[in-house]
Amino acid sequence: MEPDFFERVYEVVRLIPPGRVTTYGAIARFLGSGRSARAVGYALNACHGIQPMVPAHRVVNRIGLLSGKHHFDPHQPMVALLAAENIQVTEDRICDFERLFWNPESLL
Repeated sequence: MEPDFFERVYEVVRLIPPGRVTTYGAIARFLGSGRSARAVGYALNACHGIQPMVPAHRVVNRIGLLSGKHHFDPHQPMVALLAAENIQVTEDRICDFERLFWNPESLL
């Protein structure tokens, strides 16, 4: 994995519009590393406290589950961050995931 992979992930995540979500896999594919969804997750786990802020709460797994929620500060849980953007979550899954999904390839 190239040294700037994490920074490239952060650049893409910063482009996700408020009120929208994307997936680890969509980011990996956009970066040309389609089999690196797990590495995207590692990058996001390491981004807390980085400036400018990385809105990691907008990244979920391929079916809209909040698989990374346990990596968030308990005082700012992932669900609360999503709710602040009017994204509804039920049983740790994004409601209306297909409509809210943002594909980074739309930038191309």
